[in-house]
Amino acid sequence: MASERWSYQVVEVKASFLGATRQAAQERLTQLGLQGWELVSAVQPQRFAPVQLYLKKAMP
Repeated sequence: MASERWSYQVVEVKASFLGATRQAAQERLTQLGLQGWELVSAVQPQRFAPVQLYLKKAMP
């Protein structure tokens, strides 16, 4: 059985005082999903820090 190989990407979505982070993250994730990227984890180290999206995609 061959193991899959992965490519990884980290994307930052800037935080907003007006709650725009969720919409911006959803839009960005939709764009990346159409390119074959899969969300592995999302981290926001501090309240108004950018959200870091960790993604992976299978390599051909």
